[in-house]
Amino acid sequence: MNDDDPFLSDDEQALHAEVKLMRQEHSDLDAAIEALSHMPVPDQLRIARLKRKKLQLRDEIVKIESRILPDIIA
Repeated sequence: MNDDDPFLSDDEQALHAEVKLMRQEHSDLDAAIEALSHMPVPDQLRIARLKRKKLQLRDEIVKIESRILPDIIA
């Protein structure tokens, strides 16, 4: 979606921007988890914490997206 869409309200544009930042953080966490898992002695506790944070972030993204695109009951 285009963040500069003139048909979106300021609130919707802000939510799109927030989702974009959260997706980047989610991707960064994924890269960090991947890198840690390839260490000679992976820090399993740190990996588990990052995975938990990644899941929480994904849940927040889904919540915000549902506010942006509410279900349409036909």
